[in-house]
Amino acid sequence: MTDFPILKIRSDFPILSQMVYGKPVAYLDNGATTQKPIRMIEAIDKIHREQNASIHRSVNFLSDKMTSLYEEARTTVQNFIGAPKTSQIIFTSGATGSINLVAFSFGESILKAGDEIILSTMEHHSNIVPWQMACERKGASLKIIPVTDIGELDIEAYKNLFSDRTRIVAVTHVSNVLGTINPVKEIVQIAHSHGVPILLDGAQAVQHEPVNVADLDCDFYAFSGHKIYGPTGIGVLYGKEEWLERLPPYQGGGDMIDQVTFEKTTYNVLPFKFEAGTTNFIGAIGMAESMNYLSSIGLENIQRYEQQLRDYAIQKLGAIPQLRMYGTSEHKAAVFSFILNNVHPYDTGLIIDKYGVAVRTGTHCAMPLMQRFGIHGTVRASFCFYNTMEEVDRLCDALNAVLDLMG
Repeated sequence: MTDFPILKIRSDFPILSQMVYGKPVAYLDNGATTQKPIRMIEAIDKIHREQNASIHRSVNFLSDKMTSLYEEARTTVQNFIGAPKTSQIIFTSGATGSINLVAFSFGESILKAGDEIILSTMEHHSNIVPWQMACERKGASLKIIPVTDIGELDIEAYKNLFSDRTRIVAVTHVSNVLGTINPVKEIVQIAHSHGVPILLDGAQAVQHEPVNVADLDCDFYAFSGHKIYGPTGIGVLYGKEEWLERLPPYQGGGDMIDQVTFEKTTYNVLPFKFEAGTTNFIGAIGMAESMNYLSSIGLENIQRYEQQLRDYAIQKLGAIPQLRMYGTSEHKAAVFSFILNNVHPYDTGLIIDKYGVAVRTGTHCAMPLMQRFGIHGTVRASFCFYNTMEEVDRLCDALNAVLDLMG
């Protein structure tokens, strides 16, 4: 993509000019967290310097201004993911907080003993453990979609998991380990054909491709701010209005109430019903600024460029005969998990770090997926739109150096 402004984009991220062990940093751990554009950093700095005040409750100038910025951020998120209404956008602490909200509220109000929840083998722990906890509280059980050898969900097996006790499906949009882009629209349609709602974990999707929740028709969609070039401690839960109205609040406190007496409390309207206490309003504004930055570049342009990075990395990594890749679906993001010649992933990551190449090693919060492939962990290189072809080359050169050193 010759017209993609990669040099300008890299200049927007101050940390990318940093030197590590005397070499320019090649940050390839974007699946864990992304770096931050200067306009987001400056927006947050300006708030702390000039505009900070509590939202919603006060009547002073600064509070009014901050409340307006916070609700503008909600509108930005609504537009970014194609939600019909701002009231369907709930700010949380992150994707984990969003999933826990649904698992708890849905579990407390809907689940009964003997009910079933469908997950997949490739889920992050954040989309496994909250549902396990709900099952333990209610006497429900999990049913698991298997993963094929190339790292795709077995859709035919998924269809056969439904029963008259299935209450909800929770599936990742993009695997944080395999990079597999799941056919989520089809997965949603199958769930709805059985009258079952579905939650999509979009933590690895919304920063890489255009997402329209209305088009997907999912009932819930969760993602994190820090993986979409925003700050930590902020995330989003989108929900269909009928579900958000039906489910009870996850937490109690200020802002989520209508009236409080010692006899009874009534709850606020959406979305405030699920935003107890003083939320991370500065984080929400920072996340919205990162979304505006991405929109100025264009998600379609970002997606095309990252697909080129992916294809180049597949070619280069595939030329290393001692490298075993996990996740070889054609429908794949620029995420690569691999083991190098039986060298322990931690050792591989430690050595290539000395070459200025930052990756992640371990189970990537996906132990059941590791068990599926009979391994204890991998090296993971996860790319995004500020990475370059040259950084792919640097990764491969560093891996070859590992082979030279470790045999």
